[in-house]
Amino acid sequence: MGSPIIEGRVWIYGDDVNTDVIFPGKYTYTVQDPADMAAHALEDLDPTFREEVRPGDIIVAGKNWGCGSSREQAVICLKQVGLGAIIATSFARIYYRNCINNALPAIVCPQIAGTLQKGDTLKIDLARGEIMSPGGVFNFAPLLPIVREIFERGGLVEFTKRRLMD
Repeated sequence: MGSPIIEGRVWIYGDDVNTDVIFPGKYTYTVQDPADMAAHALEDLDPTFREEVRPGDIIVAGKNWGCGSSREQAVICLKQVGLGAIIATSFARIYYRNCINNALPAIVCPQIAGTLQKGDTLKIDLARGEIMSPGGVFNFAPLLPIVREIFERGGLVEFTKRRLMD
């Protein structure tokens, strides 16, 4: 297993961004295709996001990212737009687990809060637990090898299928 590096531009959001804002609740039962979910990512919080996000970009947020209802679409829509990772001061517990299940790195790094501007470029080394930013290097708990393997397999479902076949 290698040492995955994620590099992308920063999108900055605040505290308590809930799942209804990440993926509007009004689409929960009508939008089923992940590509269609991506079309609504953060549309109520940041209407420019969907049009301007690039593969590998990184959200840097405050505390309690992903609070609210436990809908998985709030992770899937961000994964589908090509988001590389989310760094936050803290995550809602179920949202954090949904990130792992869907192979979207969720990194807890409170010390990076307030040090970045939208558009800055970051490099994240998941295995070493390092974020290289214009303001320096920030450390976080490196992802466990099992979690990195889930990411390499594309999420928990594919990881489990592979494990069952072995």
